[in-house]
Amino acid sequence: MTDWIQRWKDSKIGWHSESINDSLTKFIECLGLMPGDLVFVPLCGKTKDMIHFINQGFKVIGVEISELGIKQFFDENEVSYSVKVLDNFVVYYNDDISIYCGDYFDLNADILSSVVGVYDRASLIALPADLRRKYASHLYSIIPTDSKVLLLTIDYPQLKKSGPPFAVSNNEVELLYSDGFDFQLLERIEDNVEPKFIDVGIDFFETATYCLRKKKRGK
Repeated sequence: MTDWIQRWKDSKIGWHSESINDSLTKFIECLGLMPGDLVFVPLCGKTKDMIHFINQGFKVIGVEISELGIKQFFDENEVSYSVKVLDNFVVYYNDDISIYCGDYFDLNADILSSVVGVYDRASLIALPADLRRKYASHLYSIIPTDSKVLLLTIDYPQLKKSGPPFAVSNNEVELLYSDGFDFQLLERIEDNVEPKFIDVGIDFFETATYCLRKKKRGK
């Protein structure tokens, strides 16, 4: 995670977008949220998608290892906050949002006991293959049964370019989540290839959106 923190310090955060993600606005209803419901955003960075959830009347809990990224979120959106220490985390919070500064894998079910939905735009694809299975397994262990997940992935010829973001195929999503989640492919689009991918000979780039629901094991 040291490299991740250094990326923030060096402003090498090409994954960050200043606009609300189109797939979020298109498929937010898959989360089945009611006003006041709590949404978990893992590896949240300073995404403005969290502001979108708040503006829609929902509460947000995020986790981010970079303190700089968290402070930038509050400062750039002119949102006030308080700070407290909880277990292994420093928590930046107000009435609408709490962002836990620390390691995602230190989160536990007590912290996320009130979560109704999870929004994963750039978490799974930020992790190398050896961590993705651990990530998905830990997510299952810390969110309540029946919680829904809006998952966004990308796919491209991984051998031609190192991540992040990493390529995650439909087959891998099924392998990672089918044991603990019901899941539905909402959309898969062969997208425009960005110049940084074209430059290394990539001519295929696909985005996919899934809706998952945590089920009891064996169900």
